[in-house]
Amino acid sequence: MTAARVAAFLAMTAIPATAQQRSQARSMVITRSGIAATSQTLASQAAAVVLARGGTAMDAAIAANAVLTVVEPMSCGIGGDLFAIYYEAKTGKLHGLNSSGPAPAAMTIARLKALGHGSMPQEGIHSVTVPGCVEGWQKLHRKFGRVPWKDLFQPARYYAREGFPLTEVIQDHWKGSVAKLNFSEYSRKMFLRDGRTPDVGDIIRNPDLEKALALIAEKGPDALYRGPVGDGILATSKKLGGLMEASDLAAFSAEWVEPIRTTYRGWTVYELPPNSQGMAALEMLNILETLPLEGKPADSSEVWHARIEAQKLAYQDLKRYLADPRFRAVPLEGILSKRYAAERARLIDPEKARCDFTHGDPLPSAGDTIYLAAIDKEGNIASLIQSIYLSFGSGVAVEGYGFHLHNRGGMFEFDESHPNALEPRKRPFHTILPAFMEKGSVRMGFGIMGGLNQAQAHVQFVSNVVDHGMNIQAALEAPRFTKLNFGGCDVMVEARLPPAVRQTLSEKGHQLEVQGDFSGWMGGGQVVMRDLETKINFAASSPRKDGAAIPEPDPYFSEPARRRR
Repeated sequence: MTAARVAAFLAMTAIPATAQQRSQARSMVITRSGIAATSQTLASQAAAVVLARGGTAMDAAIAANAVLTVVEPMSCGIGGDLFAIYYEAKTGKLHGLNSSGPAPAAMTIARLKALGHGSMPQEGIHSVTVPGCVEGWQKLHRKFGRVPWKDLFQPARYYAREGFPLTEVIQDHWKGSVAKLNFSEYSRKMFLRDGRTPDVGDIIRNPDLEKALALIAEKGPDALYRGPVGDGILATSKKLGGLMEASDLAAFSAEWVEPIRTTYRGWTVYELPPNSQGMAALEMLNILETLPLEGKPADSSEVWHARIEAQKLAYQDLKRYLADPRFRAVPLEGILSKRYAAERARLIDPEKARCDFTHGDPLPSAGDTIYLAAIDKEGNIASLIQSIYLSFGSGVAVEGYGFHLHNRGGMFEFDESHPNALEPRKRPFHTILPAFMEKGSVRMGFGIMGGLNQAQAHVQFVSNVVDHGMNIQAALEAPRFTKLNFGGCDVMVEARLPPAVRQTLSEKGHQLEVQGDFSGWMGGGQVVMRDLETKINFAASSPRKDGAAIPEPDPYFSEPARRRR
């Protein structure tokens, strides 16, 4: 991509053609300094301050994630898993980390059947796998951090101790989890007020979580995997008849992985390999690349029909083949091949929705959550996603430490012949995935939350940028669809999709479920972007969440600046 073409791209994506009549609600954040974009403004602010104090994008990401464990506890926390992609500016290399934990060694299908389960539990102690978050933080910090480890937790500890005002979207998610929060007396005491959800603006404190964060700040991951926080997890598990042992925690280690990629109309798009669902996003892009979408309006029925049908095809393969590659072979090369995508694309009828797609045969050729992104002034980019899965995870709060354990084990299959069948020390199918894309001198870290929504939301974002020339904020805000199952013609769409387009899609056989204008089902997201030639940074944050993109403060309040006045 020549310098002239990059300049043209940035001009196109930076300034809407008619700013007074634009459809996007927010502008991008643009600065020569670093930026952090998260789903809650206090987390973005903490990350921006870490950047201003000399931290890298990864330092900022870890600090923001720690704050989010306090201010958005239903979505993330030290009881969950983590995946990350890091772009290292000085080498141009991408690094991937899979910090998702496995099932306990004693957890088998036979054992759960003996305990009375006929399918994989979706909540409760038997949905809990080893939490990978804290180990992931340390591996990332050791490789890419600059700020002392313990300093990264100061903002989170402050808000846990002193309190923070509850924000709107987070309060709404909290409100929908009252039944789960009544799971135990401890959970009810910590997260409800007289049996009800706190109100918007109420001050929330969590001194028990501050205690856990203080131990992690002082002792590192050992506090959880071999120390007092882990003892709290094991004591809570034992009380509920859980199968996790100290050896399960002590044996865990996050894994450095090579991001997987495909090309899409001249861009290179990266996701993480299985057990993350990233392969579905890349297969969708490969399918869409065979179809004539460029130049068509983003809200046309042709574009929406093509995207929905591509999702159905890719997700059938996702359900059939995704597994922990340490246990079962995943035909990744075949799934990501352009030849296979062309074969799958031929199944799409441009005039009719199909409700009966099945998985293909990808022979080898001749992957509730928070996502955050940070970029520093040097151009390093952190694309990080972390989750306890469904709202408040398993519903099991670790007594004495103020956080919930995730229910990621619920993604295992109960069929022993399935590649994703539950097995001891095996990692489950994982929905969370960070992403990255590049072309010429443009580098972009992005992610969108929401379980099975994520891969399909990534594809819609990429298509909005590449096929329809949207800037990153417009591409993130644009109306989307989501399909949170693996069959049928039902699909959720946002109400901002024009009625005439909805009518045409219905006539093609799509069974539309119209949601709100900015529906949480479509997932909030964040984006950061770097122009390597101008060294200007851009960021966007979805209005579907409470967050914002906040730039690193410029140094005009520094001591030398004050002396110059």
